[in-house]
Amino acid sequence: MTIRQMMKKWIRELKNSTTAKLDVELAVCKVLDVTRLYIHLNLDEEISKKDENRIEALLKQRRKGRPMAYIIGNREFMGLDFFVKEGVLIPRPDTEVLVEDVIEQAKKIDNPMIVDIGTGSGAISVSLAKYIKDSKVYSLDISDDALEVGSINAKNNDVEDKITFLKSDVFSSLENEDIKFDIIVSNPPYIRREDISCLDVDVKDYEPSLALDGGEDGLDFYRKITEDSVEFIKDNGILGYEVGYDQAHDVKNIMIQNGYENIRILEDLASIQRVVIGTKI
Repeated sequence: MTIRQMMKKWIRELKNSTTAKLDVELAVCKVLDVTRLYIHLNLDEEISKKDENRIEALLKQRRKGRPMAYIIGNREFMGLDFFVKEGVLIPRPDTEVLVEDVIEQAKKIDNPMIVDIGTGSGAISVSLAKYIKDSKVYSLDISDDALEVGSINAKNNDVEDKITFLKSDVFSSLENEDIKFDIIVSNPPYIRREDISCLDVDVKDYEPSLALDGGEDGLDFYRKITEDSVEFIKDNGILGYEVGYDQAHDVKNIMIQNGYENIRILEDLASIQRVVIGTKI
């Protein structure tokens, strides 16, 4: 079987879903240890029977709904490679909007102190440490899995000396520390509890509910983080969030109620209001 034949077969098997072509390409890349560009340039290359079986084993898992990132064990984010496993949220392109804006804002700050509330895979923490010169990042999470995976990704991307990982319920691990931050950033759980059962199978059945459940109205963590942040943020410090598709103005109001000003709402590539970011005066 050629790469082209494998692609056609499994795109049909995956019922031509919106991610089917990418899913098949990623499986082929994983088994053959090649790039997606290589695949596109070598569609008529023959696949050995052994590799064919290995590719099909991966895609059978995908057909059952398991996310491709967990199947192959990695996901690209901000041009970096991240190890992922079940127990941590899979990095998503939407989050890059938040990270890119924070990187831009950090250019105005000398030796910025940054804290990321909710390590997950380490996508935000590692990207900020990687792309912000002379930064020091604290990465906080209550999940041992997240802290383990985040630490692995910090090491894999050569920023382990710039990040401190701490087990923490929001700011709890810092309550006895004399520390304030230039930038506080978070992509917290924001799905309304009643909506979790309506999510796609690959999310609700595989990704950790701890990273999804934002309470009855999806805003629990925005309230908690924003209220507590005033004790840990410097004057003119920045607070930035990723938010759900219909939450931007609610989160903006929470920030205003806690003394934040100059609040901006940013859209993702799908024109969804995805990021809320403001300044503590």
